[in-house]
Amino acid sequence: MKILEEQIRIDCPDFERKVYCILGLPFDAVNLHDVCRLVREAAAQRTPYFISTPNINFIITCLKDAEFRQSVFDSHLSTADGMPIIWVARLLGIPLFERVTGSGMFELLMETTKERLNVYFFGGPDGAAEKAGDTVNQGTSALRCVGFQTPGFGSVEGMSADGTIAKINDANPDFVVVALGAKKGNAWIQLNRAKLRAPVISHLGAVVNFLAGDVKRAPKMLQAIGFEWLWRIYEEPHLWKRYAVDGLQLVKLFFSRVIPYAVWLKRHKSQIKFAQPLSVKVNNESESLISLSLSGQCSAQTIEPLQKYLSENAFKTTSFELDLQNVDYIDSAFVGLCILIKTCTKNHNGYLKFFNLSPAVKQVFIWCCAEYLLL
Repeated sequence: MKILEEQIRIDCPDFERKVYCILGLPFDAVNLHDVCRLVREAAAQRTPYFISTPNINFIITCLKDAEFRQSVFDSHLSTADGMPIIWVARLLGIPLFERVTGSGMFELLMETTKERLNVYFFGGPDGAAEKAGDTVNQGTSALRCVGFQTPGFGSVEGMSADGTIAKINDANPDFVVVALGAKKGNAWIQLNRAKLRAPVISHLGAVVNFLAGDVKRAPKMLQAIGFEWLWRIYEEPHLWKRYAVDGLQLVKLFFSRVIPYAVWLKRHKSQIKFAQPLSVKVNNESESLISLSLSGQCSAQTIEPLQKYLSENAFKTTSFELDLQNVDYIDSAFVGLCILIKTCTKNHNGYLKFFNLSPAVKQVFIWCCAEYLLL
């Protein structure tokens, strides 16, 4: 049992993360400089660090694809790559103040890396990864490309042969940049990250094209006002259909989920301001199940006792049950924390169950597009 406990401890997420659920996915309240610092720290300490950068296409796809959604849940960091996500966060009072794109992160790493950071490009169109590597190595920063592969358009399994993984490991990179398309890229990472020795890994498909010069990034002004998508269509006309479909779905979600939640938050502003402290009562604590009763409000301002308990005890069990009978208010921070709990239990064949949810509490899960947590 000690071996199982240690494995759960290793695989447990960081429950201290400031993470919020927006339209079904977790987002960390970090800025661009935070992300680059975390990347450098993970590389220096050789600590596994999987980064996802969800945009609107991620959100729309993840609402229908549980496996893809789980790949985002399993990330150590999830940043908002899309101004509409930031706009929704602002409307809901969620402290995501800055769009953090994969391209922006990579550009800042190229500008500010003080200690050598070795990068490996995996994927992209023929020749793009090689050209991206040349661009990196021609720069003056300590960022260096130590290898690349262009595996084509085969299956995830076909791109995961022992020789393929060995070639990456032999190059000894600190950061593997994957460019296979978001779903396939995250699936490839999920399948192989335990075999890869590189600490940092992320799917940053557009980065390879930008560095290769095959696609130009939008001017800063268009990025700032949230119209980079228009530039992307100009540069890559085939994207128009995806943006049209995603945009229509986003409008539906905005009126069916975001607006009702924003109105509800405004009506309960005084309740939020005078938040009741959260107390955590342990009903059962065993190797297979921890049962907790929560009392008070479960919000960004009050959930620290629950975060602390989880940090100290989540690795001791495989399943959680939460009794919310005495909880009359939750917010997206609590839903985000529940995503982390769900991820911890799922990775060890356990479960997360809720009991005695009031209609108002259940409705917040629905407005956050997180009904899957209640199944």
